[in-house]
Amino acid sequence: MNKPMKLTILGATGSIGTSTIDVMLRHPESFAAYALVGHKNVDLMLELASKVLPELVVMTDESAYALLEGELPKNIRLECGMAAAEAAAAHDDVDMVMAAMVGAAGLPATLAAVRAGKRVGLANKECLVTAGRLFMQAAKKYGAEVVPVDSEHAAVHQALAGHDRDSVTRIILTASGGPFRNRDPESLESVTVEEAVAHPNWSMGAKISIDSATMMNKALELIEAKWLFDAKAEQLSAIIHPQSIVHAMVEYRDGSVLAQLAMPDMRSPIVYAMQAEPRLESGIPWLELAQTQLLEFQAVDEARFPAMKLVKPVLAGEDSLAIALNAANEVANQAFQDGKIGFMAIVSTVEQVLAKTNNQAVQSLDEVWQLDADARRLANEVIKA
Repeated sequence: MNKPMKLTILGATGSIGTSTIDVMLRHPESFAAYALVGHKNVDLMLELASKVLPELVVMTDESAYALLEGELPKNIRLECGMAAAEAAAAHDDVDMVMAAMVGAAGLPATLAAVRAGKRVGLANKECLVTAGRLFMQAAKKYGAEVVPVDSEHAAVHQALAGHDRDSVTRIILTASGGPFRNRDPESLESVTVEEAVAHPNWSMGAKISIDSATMMNKALELIEAKWLFDAKAEQLSAIIHPQSIVHAMVEYRDGSVLAQLAMPDMRSPIVYAMQAEPRLESGIPWLELAQTQLLEFQAVDEARFPAMKLVKPVLAGEDSLAIALNAANEVANQAFQDGKIGFMAIVSTVEQVLAKTNNQAVQSLDEVWQLDADARRLANEVIKA
């Protein structure tokens, strides 16, 4: 009998982390936890650790670590800090790392997994948006298998399987359009945070829900797809699909278009990343097309979603532009949540930062962090002005 695959889950208390644990609990013969890594959510970490009994729990926040001391079930070690998270991702006993930490903070631990040659389920966009070149070079060098966990990229991965990459003409990511897909663009200036986070199809955190409302998340996903699938800028596009049933399409030279369909539930791409063959039950509802009846598609209106216009030169440009777009968006997104700027100022802030960013490739993580810091400083200056 094969031993269960051992996982380290980076961002265990987030939505991807908890969904990963849901899948693990459905298949205890196939998966076991080596480490759960969280930030501040002590109560949820305690609950999750009690369910999957990892060997190790890491809290990157010191106060959360202090609150958790002495509370975990017997024989579970507790460690603190990002260095401990990196060690947990690279440990010899780990077969796979689910990389679901939010933001650029998740990059060092995910890179540690790559450099240790692990199978990496990648749910952290920023790893590829900020350091795609370095990340994929490291994966190739160290023999790490990078499997996407975003529903769109998992769909592309499946539609490409077994096919000649040189025959691909287009990779088309679908977008729900968020809560404002039919709203008059002129009315978007007055959007509230509550309206922006009310996603019609997915249950997500505030940051990614707002990114969906601006379609900045799709801009980031296009950059991610560029690196994941070694695609050219002109091969990458997006289309609005309100039902979120078709997750992506791949068009081939002969005119064939292959699509992947499933109900909108992150457990589907998660279980695919964990084990593609033979396929495992994920717990998501069955897709009943006769009940769905209608699958709609519409072009992206760049007046309503200027982020999709903004990303085009970024896709065609060098690493620095993607780093600046991501960093400036994180700052502007938070500023909107804090009531400092309006909804439409999110993308305009990013646009102003990009206008001041040199178009250059990066060769080291130090350069990534410097460009990231520069973009955040510029974004804060734009917001204050």
